[in-house]
Amino acid sequence: MTRAAVLGAGSWGTTFAKVLADAGCDVRLHARRPELVQAISDRRENPDYLPGVRLPDRLRATVDPADALDDAEVVVLAVPSQTLRGNLTVWRELLPPDATLLSLMKGIELGSTKRMSEVICEVTGSGTGQVAALSGPNLAREIAEEQPAATVIACSDPDRAAVLQAACHTRYFRPYTNPDVVGCELGGAVKNVIALAAGIAEGLGFGDNTRASLITRGLAETARLGLVLGAELTTFAGLAGLGDLVATCSSPLSRNRTFGEKLGRGMTVEEVQQSTRQTAEGVKSCRSVLDLARAHGIDVPITEAVVRVCHEGEAPAQMVREIMSREAKPE
Repeated sequence: MTRAAVLGAGSWGTTFAKVLADAGCDVRLHARRPELVQAISDRRENPDYLPGVRLPDRLRATVDPADALDDAEVVVLAVPSQTLRGNLTVWRELLPPDATLLSLMKGIELGSTKRMSEVICEVTGSGTGQVAALSGPNLAREIAEEQPAATVIACSDPDRAAVLQAACHTRYFRPYTNPDVVGCELGGAVKNVIALAAGIAEGLGFGDNTRASLITRGLAETARLGLVLGAELTTFAGLAGLGDLVATCSSPLSRNRTFGEKLGRGMTVEEVQQSTRQTAEGVKSCRSVLDLARAHGIDVPITEAVVRVCHEGEAPAQMVREIMSREAKPE
């Protein structure tokens, strides 16, 4: 039986801990707040993030990271991307030396413009083959309710990828493997930014043509940036690229799409942030994605527009006008 630790008890961390337990793993879920650990232990439910979803008996919650990480063969990191470095700095001495480190986070670090796997390697000293990333159309609530879904586990070490694949394969969750860590991580990070744009368009009252256009041109932005960073083009046509992008731009369960929709309806960034306990990764990551693109000379007009709305005070309607008035050119 694989021993797994999940660090982060938000909606996706808790959901993936359930997946691991349903796949037969012995799982310990680390949460920061004692009252949440108590609720999970007593009620077999995470009332803050997954109310109404029963968690398996094989899953045990703990407030102590050392307890969670004791003898873990797989360590799953499920914290907000901009907090990863700080959390890992605290946890790194507790990590079992040969454990496989799996990132569930979809973001680019502010300042360094590093992908999450790069931050993990830098902070822990782990080799790239020890670190994996999971990405795909993985809306937490649907998976927690055991609706069928597929995902991608990206890792340069095929043996570790296979172990992770077996550890989370259930009747409702189907993992594929892919050695293209760069492409999978980038697809997961940029789709949050494009979903903000799609949500803004929804909030402004635009329909399916607008959303489809944003999805398609957003995928082009992601692929352009990915190719210059060494990703494989085919990755962006798969689950970690188009699949994740479509789900995140289309579903009302998507935190980033919902955040953007509220912006389109006239709320400020601060007002939307105060209205939810969920993290919309794209709000912060849009700036680091733009910095990364500019550093490599890549044109990312949708990302630029989202940055202007989220961080420079531009009106959402003006964002749409500026995108539509760009110089016409071949696709």
